[in-house]
Amino acid sequence: MSLEVMGIVLFAAALHATWNALVRASADKFQDTVLIVLGAGAGAAMLLPFVPLPAPASWPYLAASVVIHVAYFLLVAFAYRVGELSFVYPLMRGSPPAITAVAGALLIDESPAMGGWAGVLLISFGVLVLAGDFWRSGRFRAAPMAFALATAAVIVVYTLVDGQGARLSGHAFSYTVWMFLLTAPLLLVTVAAGQRGGILLRLRRGWRRGLLGGTCTLASYALALWAMTLAPIALVAALRETSVVFAALIAAVFLKEPITRIRTVSIVLVFLGAVAIKIS
Repeated sequence: MSLEVMGIVLFAAALHATWNALVRASADKFQDTVLIVLGAGAGAAMLLPFVPLPAPASWPYLAASVVIHVAYFLLVAFAYRVGELSFVYPLMRGSPPAITAVAGALLIDESPAMGGWAGVLLISFGVLVLAGDFWRSGRFRAAPMAFALATAAVIVVYTLVDGQGARLSGHAFSYTVWMFLLTAPLLLVTVAAGQRGGILLRLRRGWRRGLLGGTCTLASYALALWAMTLAPIALVAALRETSVVFAALIAAVFLKEPITRIRTVSIVLVFLGAVAIKIS
């Protein structure tokens, strides 16, 4: 993986942590998740004239991705409704890299080199250690873990689907634009059923938050898919999970969640995993 691609994936990771923090800090997790996805959809609509149509070979992947992402955003909202950012986020993002690497090797015959596998394992172990700090502090609860792990499973699926879809599309940014453009209205209809007035009121009051979060999620995913067209999917997916470091910093500075010694150890492990991926 080149230094340029690695830097862009790290930037995408920071953007991803930012929009997740916006959802966690929200008073209404579901409505603000919809706002953020609508913001991403609005950004996608503005970019539509400037990107080509994805190649037809990618359309089945694109259709599957839209459905998968609706499930993903709903699970994210559920997870943050019952759990803290510094617990839920590491589990959501820490479990998928190793699973993705194994699934990629089995399903699409794409296996990282030894250094890549070491990086995947270090990052996965590091973020799970971060979540394990909650066991030590006695703040562990089953519901946040269940939603976080369910979200992780969905992340594995959409990573493999979109990694292949972006490659077949011939244009990763176009694939991402169309994915968010189609996901936004479907998620809106799903969440807004029976509470149309609430959603419209939230749109008027929180459109700035929606645009900020939407820009972060659109840019984050577009950059990650672009990287997957140039580097192995498993390595990009693993490196993107360094977002847990950014999430820990955001949680400490803005959400006043403490960074303990165990969390510091986790950050070091994630950093070493990123280095292992770089030199693989």
